[in-house]
Amino acid sequence: MPRRIDINSDLGEAFGAYQLGQNRQLLDFVTSANVACGFHAGDPRVMEDTVNWAKEKGVRVGAHPGFPDLVGFGRREMRLSERELRTDLIYQLAALDGFCRVAGAKLQHVKLHGALYNQAAVDAEMARVVAQAVRDYDRELIVIASPNSALHREAEKIGLQVAKEVFADRAYHPDGKLVSRREPGAVLHDPEEVAWRALQMVLEGWVRASDGSRLSLSADTICVHGDTPGAVDLVRRIRTILEENGVQVRPLADV
Repeated sequence: MPRRIDINSDLGEAFGAYQLGQNRQLLDFVTSANVACGFHAGDPRVMEDTVNWAKEKGVRVGAHPGFPDLVGFGRREMRLSERELRTDLIYQLAALDGFCRVAGAKLQHVKLHGALYNQAAVDAEMARVVAQAVRDYDRELIVIASPNSALHREAEKIGLQVAKEVFADRAYHPDGKLVSRREPGAVLHDPEEVAWRALQMVLEGWVRASDGSRLSLSADTICVHGDTPGAVDLVRRIRTILEENGVQVRPLADV
């Protein structure tokens, strides 16, 4: 069977009068949309519009919950109690699920945002709370997580489906962690470089780390950040290169 891969992007991250990203254009090329749920970005109007646009384009919808941190765009670390984390997650999942139901779409997956994603990747207790909250809300949801992360392990442990995610437009450290956005070269912008890098990760299972070493990665889905400058050009080129090399681009549920 030909290799299959999903392409996802974080969308719906505008808020009120503040616009961010190129949602409608990106939906022409991605197969799964991670829609912000109002805590780090997004509002009810943006959520509804993004879900409707995704359904119109045949793109599957997932929840993109984050910390309650509009000012920091969800990229600042927070230490919540287990109950706070659990209830904040369920609240956000239900909010986006409501718009999906009204639009006649089915919520496909969950992908954490920003600092919440990074902390749950290394903190086993936080990952456990996240996984249990997702399972209690809807055990059919797919959890997107970094390969071999704490969230990957905890979600699989309780029987959830896990999609292993790689980042086409971000640099990696040799230990598999992403290079901080505060460091030079953390975000990649050249469409040709990013596209061939994505193909290498999908077909060969490795990427060149920041120190030049080979980092093994297994991928079910490739992320291109919607707020990366030139994101539309990046994802267009990634999809073209993948398909020209025999890779089928499909939503997560089909991968």
